[in-house]
Amino acid sequence: MESKAKLFGHPIHPMLIPFPLGLLGTAVIFDLLAVFAGQTTLGLATRPMIAAGIITGLLAAIFGAIDWAAIPAGTRAKGIATVHGLGNVIIVVLFAIAWWLRRETPGAPTGLPLLLEVVGVLGALVTGWLGGELVDRSGSVSTLERTSTHRVRSPTVRRAAPSSTDLARTAPAT
Repeated sequence: MESKAKLFGHPIHPMLIPFPLGLLGTAVIFDLLAVFAGQTTLGLATRPMIAAGIITGLLAAIFGAIDWAAIPAGTRAKGIATVHGLGNVIIVVLFAIAWWLRRETPGAPTGLPLLLEVVGVLGALVTGWLGGELVDRSGSVSTLERTSTHRVRSPTVRRAAPSSTDLARTAPAT
């Protein structure tokens, strides 16, 4: 199955997913450092990171939903894509709740917000793996080799005929 949402011939969803993964994952690392290593200034940086991760996660979800709609019903790929997509929506909701709970105290998180973030990033590992299943095993997203209309020919290596010196060097000794 080929991706339906493309930009300059490349699937958009895979282009966008590094942003929420990187932003939300880094926010959790910063918050853990803020709580356990006393790096409280890192906790201040996480609120805008989480907001950006939520926004880019929702944007990636739009293009993921477009690709999901094109997967044939009743296939293994459709089942995996459904769990992948719903799981990612749940993750974005978890981070949105954590972000909202921290609105009054933007420093290092405690309790429920931190728990939601950790559960969210662990869930992202699972849904990211499911996304990899779609690409690597189910073949649900196009790759350059499968969909390119421009075939790249392997270069032709032209060798000169061996000289008499070359032949003499490689001849077995008698």
